[in-house]
Amino acid sequence: MLLWTTLKLALRSMSAGKLRAALTMLGMIIGVAAVIAMMALGNGIRRKILSSVSRMGKNTIMIFPHNPRIPPVLNGFAEPLTVGDAKAILKIPGIKRISPVVAQFEPVKWNGYFTRCNNIGIAPTWLKIHNYRIQSGRNLNDFDVRDLASVAVIGPETAQRLFGSIDPLGHKITIGTVRFKVVGVLKPKGRLGWYDPDNQILIPYTTAMADLFGRAVALNHIDLQVDHAADLNRVQIACEHILRKRHSLIAGDTDDFWISNQIRIIKIANHIGGALTLFLGSLAGISLLVGGIGIMNIMLVTVTERTREIGIRKAIGARRRDILRQFLIEAALLSVLGGLIGVVVGVVSSHYVHLHYSRNRNFSGHVEPSMAAIALCISVGVGLFFGYYPARRAAGLNPIEALRYE
Repeated sequence: MLLWTTLKLALRSMSAGKLRAALTMLGMIIGVAAVIAMMALGNGIRRKILSSVSRMGKNTIMIFPHNPRIPPVLNGFAEPLTVGDAKAILKIPGIKRISPVVAQFEPVKWNGYFTRCNNIGIAPTWLKIHNYRIQSGRNLNDFDVRDLASVAVIGPETAQRLFGSIDPLGHKITIGTVRFKVVGVLKPKGRLGWYDPDNQILIPYTTAMADLFGRAVALNHIDLQVDHAADLNRVQIACEHILRKRHSLIAGDTDDFWISNQIRIIKIANHIGGALTLFLGSLAGISLLVGGIGIMNIMLVTVTERTREIGIRKAIGARRRDILRQFLIEAALLSVLGGLIGVVVGVVSSHYVHLHYSRNRNFSGHVEPSMAAIALCISVGVGLFFGYYPARRAAGLNPIEALRYE
């Protein structure tokens, strides 16, 4: 009953100074809205990274010929990855697909048009490993690999740069000094950061190694896909065992290769996205502190203006904790109401970003319920923290001096 009476007094005090209360809450509104918007932005970036990882295939492992833990000078003495390594790894149970990969930037020409793009020598399985689809024509096949065929599948961006509105199928392009027949065009995938999967040319890895790049042994990397995500770590350990044996590494020797699986990439993406969300939220939290300081200043002014009221309440029996509770509830109300309005503003602004920018930029801020709850709890905490000093000051007033104050 006493708490309800105190709450009514707090509401009455706020209604008596509506403009002051609104201006006091404005700091909390801006702070909470900024925290939610920035956390939504960071969460949207994290989801964008995870989406990009998923678009490049599921349950994938990539094996590279150099270990970043080894100094670059010593990496030159490392055993290269070979097609034989890929064939040995394929025998591991649980592997669904595997592809040797060789890649190199080369100039590409057709009928006087010129561009530069990444030319990748692959096995036909590579497209399924990395979730590519054919828009027109066909994929590379095992006969192309076996016969060292001079055929190519090109990305849609490459097709646009070379052929414009002309259908590229059946035309012959020149990569370096070797002519390749275009047999397929990939479906658009969209740019993934610095990497553009729509601007590349895929050719049989045997043709690339024999005729184009002049590398009979070394691979840039080996890509593979396993049956289930739960098998990723088990397959990775088996790959390490086989490669160490094939590269004649003994106990104590550092691996001369580097294996990255999708679980590790997702963990890194989550870590980066979480850190970015926390950083952006912390920056926006500064405005919450400013709002809290505003509450403290207004409450100090209120205590000064209501000194005589406090003296009267104490004179008729109000205890120290009653005065303290009254002013703390007023501070809490200001922060709660400001926080609730701020939550609405933050959610609406994030939704605006989603509606007006996600279609064009393939990105949107994503608000989770926990974000709103965290921002609201922080706003209440800030309000109570900065409201405690004015409330304590009011509770500590001498009733006789307060009655004399005018």
